[in-house]
Amino acid sequence: MDKIIHDEEYNAIVSSILSKDEFSGKMGKIKHHDSTRLNHSLKVSYYSYKIAKYLRLDYEQVARAGLLHDFYLDSVYEQETVKDKFLLYTTRHPAVAVENAKELFSLTDKEEDIIRTHMFPLDVRVPKYAESWVVNLVDKGVSTSEFSHKFGHQLMYIVNFYVIFFLHSMKIG
Repeated sequence: MDKIIHDEEYNAIVSSILSKDEFSGKMGKIKHHDSTRLNHSLKVSYYSYKIAKYLRLDYEQVARAGLLHDFYLDSVYEQETVKDKFLLYTTRHPAVAVENAKELFSLTDKEEDIIRTHMFPLDVRVPKYAESWVVNLVDKGVSTSEFSHKFGHQLMYIVNFYVIFFLHSMKIG
């Protein structure tokens, strides 16, 4: 997080979003994997920004949309069943995030696509822009990293089990 805090160019791009209490205040209180939704969104935004900049893509739109990609509030969209929660977290929340973002900020078509398609392939909306793909893939990487920190020892046990199983099957065959 120190890199994010000290990157003046990045902060200049996202400061208008971070200055809104409707965004930072609420997102900073919602648990997400091993942290908060605000910290998750900052990581996705910053790493996507760095990659987009390296690839000479529109890194400003990537930084903004990456920060807004999970801008939905659990307390407002609580669901009763596991199926409803799964649908919210996989397919519905990008549309909610777009609507929330539009209430506070102006979005370009590209920024809207980045937010709306960040759950592909769990959601059927396919990203239209290279920038959308960057945020989509970075979000998967950051989420996997956060999730593995939360359940690291259980995941390592499963991975080790499958590696041993695979190696054992190779010896038999």
